[in-house]
Amino acid sequence: MNKNNTILVADDDQEIREILNILLTGEGFDVIVACDGIEVVEKADENINLIILDVSMPRKSGFIAASEIRKKTFAPILFLTAHSQESDKTMGFSAGGDDYITKPFSNSELLLRVKALLRRYNVYQPQVERNHSHIQIEELEVNLDTESILISGQPVILTHTEYKILELLITHRKKIFSIDNIFASVWGEDAVGDNAVMVHIKNLRKKIEKDNRNPRYIKTAWGKGYYID
Repeated sequence: MNKNNTILVADDDQEIREILNILLTGEGFDVIVACDGIEVVEKADENINLIILDVSMPRKSGFIAASEIRKKTFAPILFLTAHSQESDKTMGFSAGGDDYITKPFSNSELLLRVKALLRRYNVYQPQVERNHSHIQIEELEVNLDTESILISGQPVILTHTEYKILELLITHRKKIFSIDNIFASVWGEDAVGDNAVMVHIKNLRKKIEKDNRNPRYIKTAWGKGYYID
């Protein structure tokens, strides 16, 4: 799986950069390093398969850098942070992050997160057999082959994780998915007690709904989960 996977590591701590470089190259990944928020934005491009991004960096924070990176690539972003509050996680997911790990972290946990993100990004398999590559619900159009989204004929840019949640819901119409269901289907693991799914649903609604408070597409089944009817 590691062949041709390039990981961009951004942290202002030289020791952490060196540790991650040794750890990831030892697993067969190609590693590029950046020392601050501006440098990581400059180095992020279509050749990068995953970005490990420190939150607290000079010149530009990880959150701001992630928002700018999302204009260039949809490669998964794994945030590194010394903070574990839900508000910090919410900011990270809102900025376009896909996962979150708190310092200090174990090498094995970081590698598990990295490999899970790359597996989803590179070899994600749909949950059901699809008979049609194009799905349209009123003004929303989803092309499952190209993973492109249109609203009223205009392209909508989603992060990789946002797209996978939308794809899951739209290919299983009328089925209610709990937060744990979505987490297990999209992240490939059990929910870890944070609000990642809710933040991504909120971001999705901002992009595809005319009225977030009265959504047409992504509905809430109160106390149960989310669905597209």
